[in-house]
Amino acid sequence: MLVDSHCHLDRVDLRPFGGELAGVLDAAAAAGVGHLLCVGIALETWPAMVEQVAPFANVSLSVGVHPSEDGREPQVAELVRLARTTARVVAIGETGLDYHYGAERGDLQRAWFRTHVRAARETGKPLIVHTREARADTLAILAEEGAAEVGGVLHCFTEDWDMAARAVDLNFHVSFSGIVTFKSAAQIQEVARRLPAERMLVETDSPYLAPVPHRGRSNHPAWVREVAAFVAKLRGEPFEQLAATTTGNFFRLFRDAVR
Repeated sequence: MLVDSHCHLDRVDLRPFGGELAGVLDAAAAAGVGHLLCVGIALETWPAMVEQVAPFANVSLSVGVHPSEDGREPQVAELVRLARTTARVVAIGETGLDYHYGAERGDLQRAWFRTHVRAARETGKPLIVHTREARADTLAILAEEGAAEVGGVLHCFTEDWDMAARAVDLNFHVSFSGIVTFKSAAQIQEVARRLPAERMLVETDSPYLAPVPHRGRSNHPAWVREVAAFVAKLRGEPFEQLAATTTGNFFRLFRDAVR
C-alpha cells in the first residue's frame, strides 16, 4: 500500500475521470494508493473541499493557508476551531514561507507561519510546511515557535542535505514529490538517498509537478507510485519495502488518520 501524503483533490482535473472525484480515487486504488491527505490552502475554499471529499473514508484533511495565498488572514482560534470540526483533519497547513517571487510579503508570511505553528501546538496536530527559497527563516521560525513539539513534514522538498538534516533534528519528516524524478534534481536525489528511512514520505502535490514520465501533464494521486518507485531505485531498495516504510511513517506522523 502507498499513501499520497500531499494532494489537492479540489484542484485535480476531473475530465479524464468522467468528471468525478471517485474516478480519481479508483485510479489511485488501482495503482496501490490506499490513503490520501487532501491539503487545505485557503480558508475560503476549505468548506467546499471538506464537502467534496466527505464520501471517501480513505481521504484525510488538513486546514491552513498557503504562504502565497491572498485570502483571509488565519487566526489561531479559527484554525483550531476548524481543525476540531471533523475527525478527518489530521494536520495544520499547508503553511510556511515562499520567497521565490520576492520577499515583499515576507513580514505577512512570517506572521501567518507563526500563527499556524501556534495552532498546531494547541491542537497537538503536526504541521505541513511549504518552504521555497526561505531556508533560514523557515528553520528559525520552526525552532523559535517550538514546532518540534508536534513535528510535521517539509513537503515537496527542494532543498539540500543540510536543510533536510536540520529538519530531522527539529522532529520533521521530508516528503518527495515528482520533482525528485527530474533530471535537474541531483541535489534532491542526494537527499533521497541519504535520508533516514523513518523520516521519509512521498507525495504528488496533485495537480502540480507530475513525475517523469508524465511531466508536463496534470498530476493525480495514482502517480505517487512513480515517485515511490524512483526513490526506491535511488536507494537501492525494493519498491515494496519503500512503500511499506513511507506508509508506516505517514500513519505514525499523522496519528489521527484512519487506515
